[in-house]
Parts: sequence; structure tokens; C-alpha cells
Amino acid sequence: MNAQPQTLTLAEFQAAARGHYLTAALWSSNDKTDESGGQPFDTNYDIDDIAPHSRATMLAECDGFIADNWALIVETGQTAEQCGHDLWLTRNGHGMGFWDRGYDLAIGDALTRAAHLAGSRDLYLGDDGRIWQS
Repeated sequence: MNAQPQTLTLAEFQAAARGHYLTAALWSSNDKTDESGGQPFDTNYDIDDIAPHSRATMLAECDGFIADNWALIVETGQTAEQCGHDLWLTRNGHGMGFWDRGYDLAIGDALTRAAHLAGSRDLYLGDDGRIWQS
């Protein structure tokens, strides 16, 4: 399902973006289980392995970003799936994100700035075997 903002309410778009935000977090973050940085979390873990408190915080941050930037997101026409991925990647300084999607430069820059202002987040494997966000 490619959920376009113009066909969804804000709440529907947020719900569609959430899983993709969490998925991007898992495949772009390593478990640091060895000296080389370990494996991407999605090699051995899935969304259900994210500690409930961290998952709730992550989803609230995703929802808040989308709500705060809804007008810009609608203007891009990007899908909820892409928005979820771009938010995680952009806020954490990965090599792709809102700025490289071919949007109007001012819109791409505004979304990038907003994601950077949200701050970066790291995932780590807790002693309880759950994935936590710092």
C-alpha cells in the first residue's frame, strides 16, 4: 500500500508511517555485539523486540514530526512509507532522506531542518535482550 497524504487523513498517514519508521531504525542500526559494530538489528530482531517504552516513544516522535510538518508533507506528495523511512534516516544523519527526493528545494530543506531539530536517536541492545532507544 502506497499511502499518499492527499488520500489519507493525518491520523491514517501517521499510522501508515509508523511501521516504516521502526523498520528503518532496525535496518540502519547495528547491535554492536562485536568489535566491528555487529549486525544490523533486522538481521536477528524485529519490531516486536523493541522494548515497549522505547517503541511508544519512537512512535510518538514519528507522529509528532508528521503532525508538526503535515502541510509540507502533503505538498511533497510523498507516501507514508517513504516519510517514515526519511524521518529516521534524516534525523540520524544517514546519506539519504528528505533533502534528496527531488522535492522543491525549500520544502526538502525545511523537512530536513525539522528532522535535525528533532535530534538523533540511537538503538542499543539492553541486558534484557530488548532493543532500546537512547
